[in-house]
Amino acid sequence: MKSKGAWPRAALGGFLVLVAASGRTETAATGVPSGALPRLKTLVVTATRYEKPVESVPANVTAITQEDIADSTARDIPGILRKEAGLHVYDITGNGRSHRVDRGGFGATAGLNTLVLVDGRRINNPDLAGVDWTLIPLNRVTGIETVRGSRGSVLYGDNATDGVINIITGLDTKRRAFPALEFGVEWGKGGYDAQDAGAYVRGNHQDLSYALSGRYYEADGYRQNSGTRQGAVGLNLGYVLGDRAQIGLSAGYQEDDTGLPGSLRLSELAAGRDRRSSTKPFDFADKQDYYIQLHPEVYFLTSSIFRVPLAYRGRESSFFATFDSGEFRGNTDIDSVTVSPQFVVREPIGSFDNDLTFGFDYYHAQEDIRNESLFSGQTSIGRFDLEKENYGLYIHDEFSATDRLTLSAGYRWDKVAYDFSPTTDGTPDHADYDENVFSTGVNYRFLENSYAYLSFAQGFRYPVLDEIFSFSRNRVNQVLKPQTSDNYELGVRHYFADNLYGHLNLFRLDTSDELFYDSANTTNRNLEGKIRREGIELSAGFDAQSLSLRGSYTYRDTEIKSGAYSGSEVPNVPRHQASVDLVWRPWEGLSLALNGIHVGKRHFESDFANSYARQEDYRVFNVKINYAWQKYRVFLDLNNVFDERYAAYGVISTSAGEPALYPSPEFNVFAGLRLDY
Repeated sequence: MKSKGAWPRAALGGFLVLVAASGRTETAATGVPSGALPRLKTLVVTATRYEKPVESVPANVTAITQEDIADSTARDIPGILRKEAGLHVYDITGNGRSHRVDRGGFGATAGLNTLVLVDGRRINNPDLAGVDWTLIPLNRVTGIETVRGSRGSVLYGDNATDGVINIITGLDTKRRAFPALEFGVEWGKGGYDAQDAGAYVRGNHQDLSYALSGRYYEADGYRQNSGTRQGAVGLNLGYVLGDRAQIGLSAGYQEDDTGLPGSLRLSELAAGRDRRSSTKPFDFADKQDYYIQLHPEVYFLTSSIFRVPLAYRGRESSFFATFDSGEFRGNTDIDSVTVSPQFVVREPIGSFDNDLTFGFDYYHAQEDIRNESLFSGQTSIGRFDLEKENYGLYIHDEFSATDRLTLSAGYRWDKVAYDFSPTTDGTPDHADYDENVFSTGVNYRFLENSYAYLSFAQGFRYPVLDEIFSFSRNRVNQVLKPQTSDNYELGVRHYFADNLYGHLNLFRLDTSDELFYDSANTTNRNLEGKIRREGIELSAGFDAQSLSLRGSYTYRDTEIKSGAYSGSEVPNVPRHQASVDLVWRPWEGLSLALNGIHVGKRHFESDFANSYARQEDYRVFNVKINYAWQKYRVFLDLNNVFDERYAAYGVISTSAGEPALYPSPEFNVFAGLRLDY
C-alpha cells in the first residue's frame, strides 16, 4: 500500500492547497513551466474534503493552477471556467457581472444547482441572486477545482446537484518557498472604458504567513446602462502552532454598483434597433458583501486531522427592476453563519489504506426584505423576515483494496427549517424538510497514472428564500418541496505519454420535483414528474516545454419526462459545445495564448414548451500576448477577435410573446502592466 506521511508543518494554516495539475510543473529555481519534467501527481481536496490524488477519485475532476490562470485570456473566474469540458458558462448582461455556470443542463436554475466554495466556504446566496463571481478577484486565486456531478451532495449538502467548484486563495507554500516579503501592482485599460487596478503584498515571518490584496474595476459596459464599478479587498493569514496545530483566517470586503440593460426583442433588432441600446435605462443592482472565516486545525495519530471552520457573511443589496406587468424596488440584508466541525481519520486498517471523513454542518441565514412593488396597477409596500436553517451529518469512507483499486461510499442526513414573517392568504409561517442521500464509487488505476471510474450519487436542492418570496407580488406565496436527483458517472482518463492524455466521461442525471420559475404564472414551483439529463464529455491535452494544447467537446441531451411539458428539452441548454486552448512559448518570457469556444443552438429561456425556433449558435475566440522580463510583465488581450455578433443569453418576452436577446460584446482590446517585487 502507498505510505502516508505526517501532516507538513509548513502548510499554510487552514487553506486548501493545490499541489500540481494538468501534467505541467514549475521549477522552483526558474519559475519556468517545463513539460519535460516528470509529471507530478495531481492532488485535489474538493472531491473528498481532504487532499487526495485525482486518480483515486471516482468522478470527473479537473484542477486549474496559477500557471493556467496566468496563461489564460480570461479576466475573471467564469472566463477561466469557460474553457473547461462540460461547463456552459455565459454572461447574461454582457458586462462581466452576471455569469452562470451550467454543467448538466439546468438552464435558468444552473446557479442554484452548482455549489461554489472559496477555500471550502460556500458562497452560494440563499436568494435568487446566485453566485457572485466578482467576490474573489482573480489576483487572489491560486487554484480552482471542479467536481462534476452530484458526488458533492454527501459531503457538502444543498446546491451540489450538478457539481462543486472550489476557488482556492491560500498561499501555495508546498510548491515553492515565498520570500519574507513580496508585493506587486497591476493596471490595465481597455474597450468600453474599462479600467482595472490591483495590488498585493504577501510573505511570511517565522510561523506566520500572510497575504493582502485589493482590486478596483470600472467599465461603461458594451450596452447602455450596463456600466459597473467594483472594489474588493481580501486578507489571508496562517499561523503554525508547533507540529500539531495551525490556524488560518481569511476575510474580504467587496462592493459594486451595476446597471441592468434588459433584453431586446428580435422584432426590435430586425427593425434596426441598436444592439447596444437598453430597454431599461434605470434598472440597477448595487451591493456590499463582506465575510470572515476562521479555520483552526489539530493533527493527531499519524496523519489525521480535526478542523472546525467558522464563517460569517453579510450581504446588503439595493435594486430597481422593471418587468412586463410593473416594477419593484427595495433592498435586502442577508446574514449567514456556518460552523462545520470535521474529523479526517487517515489511518490504515491492517495493511490497507483507509480515509474516513465524518462531520457536522450547520448553516443559518436570515434575510430582511424591504420591497415596494407595482404589479398590474396595484402598489404594495412590505417588510418581510425570512430564515433558513440547515443541519447536516455526514460520513464518507475511501478504502484502498489494492494499490490500484479504491472503493468509496458516503451517507448524509440533512434537515432544513424555514420561518416566514409575515404571511398572507393562509400560507404557513414555517416549513421543514429532511433528506437522506448516499453515494458510492469505484476507481481502478490500470496504468501508473491512467484510471477508470464508476459512481452513483444522490443529490438534493432546497428552495432558496427568494423562490418562496415573490418580489413582483410582494408576499410569501407558497411552500415548495425539495428537489431530488440520482446521478450516474462512468469515465476513463488515460495518459498515452507523460504529457499527453485523453478523458472520456458519460453521465446521467435524473431529477424529481425540479424547482423552476413558471413565467406564464409568474411564480416558482415544482415541475411534475422527472427530467433526464444525459451527456458525453471529451477532453484531451498535450503539454510540452514550449507548447500546450487542450480541447474539449460536450454533448448534452435533456428531456422532460412527464407533465405539461412532457417530451420537451430544458430551455437554454446547448446540445453541442466545444473549446480549444493553445499556449505557445516561442522563447523565454513570451507566451501567446488562443482560446476559442463553440456553443450550439438551444431553446430560449422560459420556452419549456419548445414552441419557438432555437437561439443561434456562436463561436468566440480570444487571444492573449504576455511578456515577462525580470519583475515586469506586459499583456495584451484581444477579445472576440473575429468580431462575432452574438448573444450568449436569450429569453422569451412574456408580454410580447416573442424571443428577446441580451447582445454580447463585439471585438474589444484590453492591455495592462504588472510589476512584482
